[in-house]
Amino acid sequence: MSEAPKPLLAADEPAPVTVCNPGGASPFLLVADHAGNRIPRALGRLGIAEAECERHIAWDIGVAGLGRFLADALGATLIQQSYSRLVIDCNRPPGSAASIPEISELTPIPGNIGMTEISKAARAREIFWPYHERIEAELEQRKQTGRPTALIALHSFTPVFKSLARSWHAALLYNRDPRLARSLLALLKQEPGLIVGDNEPYFVSD
Repeated sequence: MSEAPKPLLAADEPAPVTVCNPGGASPFLLVADHAGNRIPRALGRLGIAEAECERHIAWDIGVAGLGRFLADALGATLIQQSYSRLVIDCNRPPGSAASIPEISELTPIPGNIGMTEISKAARAREIFWPYHERIEAELEQRKQTGRPTALIALHSFTPVFKSLARSWHAALLYNRDPRLARSLLALLKQEPGLIVGDNEPYFVSD
């Protein structure tokens, strides 16, 4: 008989998912894939310096505070993920090359090199899937009650990536349904001096 998988997160460590303003009346559902920069104790610091954990390679800087501000201002529910994207990226499919990066921007991540499939599965099981299952449960509950919903994923981006400067102060990414993005773009572009990215610095595709 095989042994039960060894837990990645200790009992006293934070849950991978935080929900702010549950039951918020707004049609907006806010999610933040990279809100936190925690690393489970079992992983040490993944072999990187503490200062690296404060950089954008570890999380989306400012998104946790922005998410809470918007949730309060809009009366919206916010679902956010607490652990660093260097542990597992909750905006990438498990098993993809970018899911558990061996290098982020120009920084090697020693603790992600040479991992076993069991170790990768533990990160997905305890961090990735609880977060996405909570989002799916919220969407399903709203669907069952006929509640209109607009899912908004919050991210931030570094102004310089691999020595390449980015000019945008804010950006909107969208794919199959551009209606909300187009309305927001029109409003944001009315702000004097604000440079707004239209599907920048990344283009969203299926």
